[in-house]
Amino acid sequence: MNKLYYQLPGTWFGDCMPFGKDGEFYLFYLKDNRNPCPFGEPFGWDLVITSDFVNYRDMGTVIPRGGDEEQDQFLFSGSILEGEGRYHAFYTGYNRDYPKLGKPSQVLMHAVSDDLIHWTKAGQAGKANARDGAGLQLAPAQGYDPDDWRDPFVMWEEGKGQYLMLLGARKKDAKTRQSGRTVKFTSTDLKEWKFQGDFWAPNLFVMHEMPDLFKMGDWWYHIITEYSDRSKMIYRMSKSLEGPWIAPWDDAFDGRAYYAGRTFALNGKRIMFGWVATKEDCDDKKSYEWAGTFVPHEVYQRGDGTLGMKVPDTIWEAFKDRERIEDFAIESIGMRTEKVIKEHCGDLYSFEADITFTEGTRSFGIRCYDNEEAQEAYQFIFLCHENRYLCEKNPNWPWFAYMGQGTERPLELTAGRRYHIRMIVDDTIAVIYVDGVALSARLYTRPGDGLGIFASEGGVRVENCSFSNHI
Repeated sequence: MNKLYYQLPGTWFGDCMPFGKDGEFYLFYLKDNRNPCPFGEPFGWDLVITSDFVNYRDMGTVIPRGGDEEQDQFLFSGSILEGEGRYHAFYTGYNRDYPKLGKPSQVLMHAVSDDLIHWTKAGQAGKANARDGAGLQLAPAQGYDPDDWRDPFVMWEEGKGQYLMLLGARKKDAKTRQSGRTVKFTSTDLKEWKFQGDFWAPNLFVMHEMPDLFKMGDWWYHIITEYSDRSKMIYRMSKSLEGPWIAPWDDAFDGRAYYAGRTFALNGKRIMFGWVATKEDCDDKKSYEWAGTFVPHEVYQRGDGTLGMKVPDTIWEAFKDRERIEDFAIESIGMRTEKVIKEHCGDLYSFEADITFTEGTRSFGIRCYDNEEAQEAYQFIFLCHENRYLCEKNPNWPWFAYMGQGTERPLELTAGRRYHIRMIVDDTIAVIYVDGVALSARLYTRPGDGLGIFASEGGVRVENCSFSNHI
């Protein structure tokens, strides 16, 4: 089991609906028990609370799912906000049996609370019925797929004095058509909602999931998780909510293993709450599956308005007694050379370094769970002539030893430039940050216990290098 990143033993962490108050983050999430498989047994919303992403308080199920005959047989994703004197949870009620009865499987629903812990579904008997009307049920609009209408995100739109709701949808047509879109509703009281049509409809993906929207400085950012073969989290940016929505050169936050994140800002820091997927049968060679382990990233704004990712300070600072490793260089003309910088690393550690590569270098990288004698490891390899880096098994044999499709990130790689790297390994998860570009991966086998750096057909200079496996 992971020791740092959060996953309740015997369960898997799915989509997160974050909220922050009084210095603490409230992580409402979908807890799957995989009985007997992902989405096997219906679930509601569970809650854990943390102030530092190291220590957590498990509050259990706080919004239970409905009965098998009810619309919210499952509680799918949504969002939390404070408004009209109460806390509100907008969620997707999903009933997997409804399509065969001719009913929409996904409808938007509503619950209310006075303390973020105890919730009442709007429309149930009692005070919620008196204060919040008959209960929200927003069925799919005409022309939209009744079985892909989910993940509402609600915010207060200050300039217009109204609430704005975004949600993921697609047109009612063949699943092969890339008609995914973000649609919007508006309301003045969180009870009555008016459908306003499409918010962003680029016809790029089959479906939009987990939409998010926030402003940082002069820019608005719209995030979705693309329901497609790449299954990445991507964003667009604009100076206005009316668009146009611009794609940055690198429009993603992480690779294929990181999914369905939402953001929340507290105490001047915006955190992304996503999860690193497991693989089927805990097998490196198999495909990713739904849900896994919670991993937070901190989102920051670069000078040009684009967004970068970094490890949250509280996580990095939890590693104590950092061991300084002396600066060194690797010269490897016409071949590949590796230097093992740490043996007996264990299964939880952090590593930091500044790396500069020389002109003409073909590749360089970092290896973890390294077995120098057998020459087996996982590696984050930087392909200098391709402006990208990726995670793979080395050697990837017998073919293939690691399913790595989508476990890569674009990165402008320039000789002589210093790249600041931070990496955390926690059991089966490795997360690396390179100048704001994050990549998470699952690593199930452990060929060895070492940590190494290599260069191929060129050279690297490694400075400000340190290691810690103490929390």
